[in-house]
Amino acid sequence: MNRTQPLVLGIESSCDETGVGIVRGTELLTNTVSSSMEEHVRFGGVIPEIASRAHLDAFVPTLQEALAEANVQLADIDAIAVTSGPGLAGALMVGVCAGKALAVATGKPLYAINHLVAHVGVGLLQQGTGTATSVSTPPAGSPPETLPDNMGALLVSGGHTEILRIRSITDDVELLGSTIDDAAGEAYDKVARLLGLGYPGGPAIDKLARTGNAKAIRFPRGLTQPKYMGTAEEPGPHRYDWSFSGLKTAVARCVEQFEARGETVPVADIAAAFQEAVVDVITSKAVLACRENGITEVLLGGGVAANSRLRQLTEQRCSAAGIRLTVPPLSLCTDNGAMVAALGAQLVMAGVEPSGIGFAPDSSMPVTTVSA
Repeated sequence: MNRTQPLVLGIESSCDETGVGIVRGTELLTNTVSSSMEEHVRFGGVIPEIASRAHLDAFVPTLQEALAEANVQLADIDAIAVTSGPGLAGALMVGVCAGKALAVATGKPLYAINHLVAHVGVGLLQQGTGTATSVSTPPAGSPPETLPDNMGALLVSGGHTEILRIRSITDDVELLGSTIDDAAGEAYDKVARLLGLGYPGGPAIDKLARTGNAKAIRFPRGLTQPKYMGTAEEPGPHRYDWSFSGLKTAVARCVEQFEARGETVPVADIAAAFQEAVVDVITSKAVLACRENGITEVLLGGGVAANSRLRQLTEQRCSAAGIRLTVPPLSLCTDNGAMVAALGAQLVMAGVEPSGIGFAPDSSMPVTTVSA
């Protein structure tokens, strides 16, 4: 096996995207994704059984397209990486079984990958079609071959909102803070439903918020009271954690009050104020965690990283705090096989032993477990 520039095929199936990516070392060769999003729209959210069946239908065509685009054959691949958790149990099983079948059929080593850590690993991709972008001072060029010291990651998605400290992408990931209830993406979907905007809620609210007044309504910022925050010397129980369930309830009460008075609900203003509450508390707590833990470089990842206001405010606050921010291209923020391949390549280059085929999908895999 080539351990200096390994050719790695990555498989992602944790939710509603069937992703196959191929990388050579840190160079992205292809990122092929088939989404079943449209099949879930009428239900207002992802239906696990529908997602699993869609993965079954999409995997082989997606694999064939990826190999063709990268101009490689399965025989050329040095290793296979597959998301083994966290995610939807049935969806994970489809990808894991596909990865195991390919590994057995080709004799290639198989790595079971943590989906969340893969969102960090994607920030290392460069050259090809997936170069990450450093967007805040100090100025920087292409992403590094290895993660720098004092590295952190802010992951914001439909299922996760977390701030991480990354001492080693292959074996030392520390969880500093996370949401204690809804993730940010879940909050967007639920509020969009309240406002009649449909699913998925994130893009709809982001677009509508640009026409609204974010200062028209003041919504709560969860877990920011002194009893939760504490001080740097005596941290509170949720100093770096988030909560969005109370915010969702506040939006619901706000809508009800307008309707009870017989007034037109100012949907754009509510969307803007809600979004500002979400991104304000996410960025303020993330920057606080970085400053108090000596983190000077941060990667923003996850599906909600595509949100324009989150990207803007994260850049502003990181720049003001002297933190360098790296944001992958939009196509690499959402779930994809390239990020799985990227982390798999890092494991291969670090000399980590393959997982074999004896592992099982783990829908609640902790972020501190990089590989099963």
